[in-house]
Amino acid sequence: MAKKHEPFVIGDVSVTAGTQLSVKLPAAKLYNDTPMDLHVEVFHGTKPGPTLLVCAAIHGDELNGIEICRRLLGRVNAKTLTGTLLVVPIVNVFGFIQQSRYLPDRRDLNRCFPGTAKGALASRLAHLFSSMLVKRATHIVDLHTGAIHRENLPQIRCDTDNETMLAMANAFGAPVVMSSKAREGSMRGFANSLDIPCILYEAGEALRFSDMSIKSGLNGVVNVMRCIGMLKGKIKTTTSVNASRSYWVRSEADGLVNIKLKLGERVSKGQVLANIVNPLGGEPCPLLAPSDGIIIGNSNIPVTNEGEALFHIAQFSGDEIEIINDNLDDFMQEYA
Repeated sequence: MAKKHEPFVIGDVSVTAGTQLSVKLPAAKLYNDTPMDLHVEVFHGTKPGPTLLVCAAIHGDELNGIEICRRLLGRVNAKTLTGTLLVVPIVNVFGFIQQSRYLPDRRDLNRCFPGTAKGALASRLAHLFSSMLVKRATHIVDLHTGAIHRENLPQIRCDTDNETMLAMANAFGAPVVMSSKAREGSMRGFANSLDIPCILYEAGEALRFSDMSIKSGLNGVVNVMRCIGMLKGKIKTTTSVNASRSYWVRSEADGLVNIKLKLGERVSKGQVLANIVNPLGGEPCPLLAPSDGIIIGNSNIPVTNEGEALFHIAQFSGDEIEIINDNLDDFMQEYA
């Protein structure tokens, strides 16, 4: 006889097996006494299994992940689910309202984990999220975008030395996997310190929707759920390629930026990425690629000061540069 799946209890709410329930965790209040809740959508499956936490907008202006979560809610049925899915579309509710990366006190929530119950606002919100959700998860997918005016090619960042995280990253199906140790104070770093595998999806730009980023992100989360045994079905994905390293190319002059290559394009050593030109005329200053690679991030502001980061280039070893080049063509066609 199959083991009965006990209810999932979060806060003072009990979610019975085979059901979906919206749970609001009190976070804080606005100045006018309006309550600010952390909204958690709980899908508690009929069979015991993993507990996957999918969250977005730890940085309040990163919107693609919110839409990925919204679409995910329509793709999951608790009656056919193994394990438990916790979806938090908006972690930094204060930043989301203000269209800001930060909390009202200008703190970056993703540098405040695990937080404390008696600390500053960011620390308290991090503590609530850590104690109520992160510690309950067996696996985590953290959804992000690039910063404001910076766009990222869909990519996964994780500790690729961890077999579980690498398997989740490959299942997700973003074209690029970046080996990345988590920053101190980040949610991913806290999860990893508890031996909870957490991968981070980066795609698109803050305060902008990218249909490609959203579609591939939704497909990626579903693939991870299949990978860890929560959903049935075949994992259909672009083959991911691990980057050996990455770096930013910085402007060597002040002026206007005439971009020659776009996000996702292959570059060769010495190739002109952009010309920096004086708005009053004169000879352009070419910005050259220091190595072969793929552009996985770029600035979208066509003005620059000397030293400003303009292009994020990933390098690949051996024949992998050819593989990622072909994969990107397929990826762009599938999600365009």
